[in-house]
Amino acid sequence: MKSTDVSAPSLSDVRYRLTILIVCHVAACWVSLIFVGEYYRRLLPLAESSLPRALTAAAVAAPFAVFSVLFVRQRFSFGYALGFYLFTLILSYLWLIEFSTFHYDHRTAAISAFVSGAAFLIPALLLDRPAFPWRLKLTARQFDTLLWGILAISTVVLAIGATFNRQLVNPLDIYQYREQITLPRPLLYAIGIVCGALLPFAYASFYETKRYAYAAICLLVLGLFYPITLTKLALLAPGWLLFLTLLSIYFESRTATVLSLLLPVSAGLILVLAHKLRLLAEYPFLIYFGTVNFRMIGMPASALDFYNDFFSTHELTRFCQIGVIKMLISCPYTDQLSIYMQDSYRLGFFNASLFATEGIASVGTLLAPVAALVCGLVISLANRASAELPERFVLVSGGLQLHIFLNVPFTIALVTNGAAVLFLLWYIAPRAVLQNAGPTSSQGHDDDDNF
Repeated sequence: MKSTDVSAPSLSDVRYRLTILIVCHVAACWVSLIFVGEYYRRLLPLAESSLPRALTAAAVAAPFAVFSVLFVRQRFSFGYALGFYLFTLILSYLWLIEFSTFHYDHRTAAISAFVSGAAFLIPALLLDRPAFPWRLKLTARQFDTLLWGILAISTVVLAIGATFNRQLVNPLDIYQYREQITLPRPLLYAIGIVCGALLPFAYASFYETKRYAYAAICLLVLGLFYPITLTKLALLAPGWLLFLTLLSIYFESRTATVLSLLLPVSAGLILVLAHKLRLLAEYPFLIYFGTVNFRMIGMPASALDFYNDFFSTHELTRFCQIGVIKMLISCPYTDQLSIYMQDSYRLGFFNASLFATEGIASVGTLLAPVAALVCGLVISLANRASAELPERFVLVSGGLQLHIFLNVPFTIALVTNGAAVLFLLWYIAPRAVLQNAGPTSSQGHDDDDNF
């Protein structure tokens, strides 16, 4: 749907703005990673930074930055948003690998990461149309019933979870207490689907149909899962969805996607400057920098470094980390990979993205691009499932999945964290109800805007 707003920016203006923002984002991420290395070298296997090493790192990562042209010219879709986040991950790893002190084959790993990133981005960004030819058409009344059902289910899951655990803990101490939480596996699945898919979908739906009180209730229920799970995702989810909503109000969806990473990372750099100038103490500075610049960007990228090192000397999983496959084939690993990472590197029980788990761990560096290509094709199906939905609705309802896919395996994101459920909800969502309720956020580009 084309905008008739004469004040809307032209296509060339939007492309120019996107180009400038993406260049700033690439530069901000690289500078941020220098400071990640400075402040977290005791945790990460990184050599000290120097100008020659930084220039070499930039030269290694720069060729992959060429793929940013896709984000300038391609129309918005869920694959666009997720692709930009995973583009940032691969770009950051290609920078960090120059500083890595691990002894695996860095050249092969860098080439594999480059090709894997390209293999994911091409189908995820370019295969976004057409919509599926058949779709269950919900009426406005049926759609309302679906949303009330989501709220009811979420409330029930919240109540059940509260019977197992409910404690308000300082976010700085959550890792100490979270290991003591024991929840039944079905409840863990339910919480993951509710927080990752159902409540964000309901929030975006209520907001798009201008029922702001119910949208606020969705955010409240989402935040109440924090005392149960003690996860940063539950703690920060309401604020993150509001942040995406504000960005999508004032900017078209592609610009909002870029700003959703550029602004938080840049804020961390401003705090670095304030700390260097002794205007800010280390304690409050590292709370923000550690949460955003390190945990959100640095750690997912560094996870590729750890996985490349671990699986250079250990047997591949052959996808046996997936429960169904583990029942069918012999598996060299009895526990979750996060446990082996903790035992080997003492860095916590961390998971990693599809490039590390479905790629490096499952099939090795040589075949990792094939796994990335398959994941990109799956995301292209999500693009088709969400085709013709308002762009703001897709960005906001899928906003938590962007961070989930950065930090957990692809299959876990689909099943445990509800991405597959969200794709199904997009598929059945009534286009007419959502499109007539508000703007489509398509200002500044037209339906023929393809690379």
